[in-house]
Order: sequence, then structure tokens, then C-alpha cells
Amino acid sequence: MDTSRNDLLGEIAGDAALERSDFIVQSTEQLRKFLNANKERINELGGLVLIDDDPDYLSIAPDLSFRSRTRYLDDLTGEWTSETEVIESAGELIELYNPADIYSAFAEAAREAAGLVAEPTAEADLLDAAGIAPDEAVTIGAHDPYAAAADEWAATQPEPVEVDDDELAAQRLYDLALEFQERSQRSEARLLEQFEDASSVLIAKIGDLIVNDDEDERLTLTASGEFRAEVLTEEENEWRPLTTAEELVEYYDPTDVFGDLADALAEAFPSIAPEIAAFEPGEGEAAELEADDESDDDEDDEDDEDDEDDEDDDGDEKDADDAAKAEETDESKPAEGDAAR
Repeated sequence: MDTSRNDLLGEIAGDAALERSDFIVQSTEQLRKFLNANKERINELGGLVLIDDDPDYLSIAPDLSFRSRTRYLDDLTGEWTSETEVIESAGELIELYNPADIYSAFAEAAREAAGLVAEPTAEADLLDAAGIAPDEAVTIGAHDPYAAAADEWAATQPEPVEVDDDELAAQRLYDLALEFQERSQRSEARLLEQFEDASSVLIAKIGDLIVNDDEDERLTLTASGEFRAEVLTEEENEWRPLTTAEELVEYYDPTDVFGDLADALAEAFPSIAPEIAAFEPGEGEAAELEADDESDDDEDDEDDEDDEDDEDDDGDEKDADDAAKAEETDESKPAEGDAAR
């Protein structure tokens, strides 16, 4: 029971880690696009202070780098100390701040710098901003946005199916399995595309990296940040090129792709994964293993010799016992003269 519970908890933790990584990648890409779209505006403004609430402080410079201020209590002096940290990439900023808070900070800072009033955040504020009296408000009825959202969500859910026999149920289950297979492949393809976008700058420094090169498959991460593969099909017995993420997931599991890529990097650059090299036997370990094998052989030979010596000793002891018994028999026989009497 404990083992099963631990496995379940481990799976939850693993899925949560993957979702967090995926969220960070997507949020980073979205923030990077936002910054690039407003790069010229930010540069013309000479930067922008986004948060200035003591002790929180965050600003963006014309080069799109961020400045963040942290405040902590020094245990030695007992005084509060402030430090300013330079955040050079959008990924680092996403690790420190909620993306929604970042965009809100941009909106509020821009409106404040332009001398505009704060953006309405509630019903009363919206009415005041629009110049509508509360008694002139219209009660939301048939056009309730929450009801519309609920209807939209319900429209995406599968309709309940009533089946009368097992064959119809099997047919429906078969169609459902194929449908979810396609959805799974689309999700996996998006994951590969996200990885290609996130790794393009890094792999450009390294160059083409061969991930797999077997008799029936070849997989390479190119310097442009794209996966390229060839597989030997069983039906036509021909090499089929795989140039898109959709084609890749037909033959590859993204988990295996990322694992093989990590292994290829560790093999090409052993210093980045020393713990893997520690498990591989080196020349000294191989010699030690060979010496242990020779020692075991010598011990086996000595055991065989001891067994032979024991057999010889047993044979000598048996001959001595037989001779002693024979002498006792001769002594117990009466002499010929005594027998005559």
C-alpha cells in the first residue's frame, strides 16, 4: 500500500514538474514577443519603472533588461540591506514574477506615466468611467457572459453515448481511442515545437548534434534548432525523411527524444554530466575487475588441489585401516599346534 501511494505521489510530482516547465517556456515566449513588439517604444521612453512599492522595485531599461531590488535583514548588523539585481532575460523574470503581475505592472506604469486615471477594476468604477448612473444600468439577463462561457465549455464536451450491445460499445471505444491518439500526437508535436523554439539559440552555438544513428533510424538536432530524422519503413523498406514535428511523433516519443538528446550531449561534453561518467568503469576499474577474476580462478584451483589432497589422504587412511584389520585377524587365529590340541 505504501509503495503504491508513493508511486502515485511520484507521478503527481513528475507531472507537476513537467507542467511547470511547459508553463515557464510558454510564458517566456509570450513575454519575449511582447517585449520585441514594444522594443522601440521602450527605447524611446528611455525605460520604464514598473513597480515602485518599498521594498518591491522593478524597472525595464532601454535594452530590455530589468532591474529588481531585494531587501533583507542582515543577521550580522541587524540592519535592513537593499540590493539591486540585473535580470537580463525574460526567462529569469518569469521565474521571479507572475506573468499576469508583469503585464499589469506595464499597463499601470504606462497609464500613470501618461497621466491617465487608473483602469476601472469593478462595476462601480466602470459605471463612473462611462458616465452612467447606477439607476441607468441594465440587468444582465439572457446575455449573461458567465452563462455564455458555460455554454461554450459544454459545447466542447463529448456528448453522452447510449449503447445497446457490446459491439456498438466497442466501435465507439475504437473511434474514441483513435480520436485521443490524434489529440495526443498534436500535443506531443506542440511540445517538440516549443522545445525547438527554446533551444534554437543554444544549439546554434554547438552546431548539428546527432542524437541517434542506428541501422534503421537517424535523428539530428540541427544548428537551426529543428529536429530532422530519417526512418527505415518496414512496409516499403525505404528511408522516409521526417521534417515536421507532426511526422516525428508518428515514430518518436518526445520523452525518448529528450532523454536520448541528454545522453548525446553528455557523451559529447562529459564535463556537463560527471555523475554519468562515474558509473562507467574506467581502465583502472577494468584492471581491478580482471584481477578479481584471476584471484577467483586461483582460489578455485587451490580448492581443486585441496580436494585432490583430501582424496589421497582418505585413500592412505583407508589402506592403513585395512592393514590394521588384517593384522588383528591374523592374531585372533589360533596357531596350528593349539588347534591340534
